[in-house]
Amino acid sequence: MSGVQGWLDRLRGRAAALREHGARARARREAEYAAEDARESETPTEVAGPQDAAAAPRNPAASVPWGVRVAAEAGWRFLVLAATLWVLMRVIGAVRLVVLAFVVALLVTALLQPTVARLHRRGLSRGLATALTAICGFVVLGLVGWFVVWQVSDNLGDLSERVQEGIEELKRWLLNSPFHVTEEQINDIAKNLSDSIGTSTSEITSSGLKGVTVLVEAITGLLLAMFSTLFLLYDGRRIWQWTLRLVPAAARPGVAGAGPRAWRTLTAYVRGTLIVAMIDAVFIGVGIYFLGVPLAVPIAVVIFLSSFVPLVGAVVSGALAVVVALVTQGVFTALMALLVVLLVQQIEGHILQPFILGRAVRIHPLGVVLAVATGGIIAGIGGAVVAVPLVAVANTVIGYLRTHAAVTRAAAPDPGDGGAP
Repeated sequence: MSGVQGWLDRLRGRAAALREHGARARARREAEYAAEDARESETPTEVAGPQDAAAAPRNPAASVPWGVRVAAEAGWRFLVLAATLWVLMRVIGAVRLVVLAFVVALLVTALLQPTVARLHRRGLSRGLATALTAICGFVVLGLVGWFVVWQVSDNLGDLSERVQEGIEELKRWLLNSPFHVTEEQINDIAKNLSDSIGTSTSEITSSGLKGVTVLVEAITGLLLAMFSTLFLLYDGRRIWQWTLRLVPAAARPGVAGAGPRAWRTLTAYVRGTLIVAMIDAVFIGVGIYFLGVPLAVPIAVVIFLSSFVPLVGAVVSGALAVVVALVTQGVFTALMALLVVLLVQQIEGHILQPFILGRAVRIHPLGVVLAVATGGIIAGIGGAVVAVPLVAVANTVIGYLRTHAAVTRAAAPDPGDGGAP
């Protein structure tokens, strides 16, 4: 209790110092305004002659209205910030693969670092704890990928047959529907699709080299992310201390305080999103499995991965489940699958995310959509995945720096009183 009382006393003292500082600032401004009014009242009102006008120097800035001067001051600062942001985006675009790999490594490190710390507290060395955690994590990811490929290849033949049956059923429904669609029109549409696929075969073949390049870049980024994760898990604290030495000394205390808070926000986001994505995948996968939709397990894995792109990923993965149900099981099953997807997503949005993620990483839906869209434009799918956690971290850092600056100003001595305590 004494510690809490002492903290409250210090907080009240800082608030009182802040109020006193504001009162002194207002008093100084009022004194300056009064002095300016006095000077204006002492200025002679008669019109000066030509010789007096030529002798008296005039300040050109005084002829510019106050609002225009404020707009100009804000405008050039905005231009400097915009130019800096443009240069930063160009640099990030030039090394996009490295930036995305490092950000992915940060996300994976935020997920695995608590396990490394727990093993280290139980007596394992830092290197052994890092190696065990990384190996287990990479093995789990490899098994998940193998399982998805196995399920897709095992059910691909059955899916093709059901798609053909679904297309035939859709054709019969269109012929008997009130839209007056004839069989000739359906055959023309099918012929046009076949011709489009045939004409685009050469384009697909010519883009094979580009696909190989993309594959090589993906493998390079994956390896870079793996190595970065290992070093961050093993030596993350020392890397952070080295980064702090690059910050100017005046800003170093604020950055040093914002770093741990940003890391806690990132850890909470990654772990919370992982839990929410797993719940979505399990419940939607079980729902479409009991509805008889094929490839329920691969669809559940796609839902799990898509949940790391907030809002947009849930819509796309849910639409995939509904489309597969439509072409394989019919309209009624598709409607039931849509009901399952909407129910799970409503529970996720209104119960799971506020409860699991908490207020520390809560972002307005408009901010989420804008962040995902911006990240997707800049860096594709990878940018859409990392955009929201970066916005959450930036929100935490900016809030802490604003509070830290206010406390620092309140605790600093006023220059007007000679620095007396």
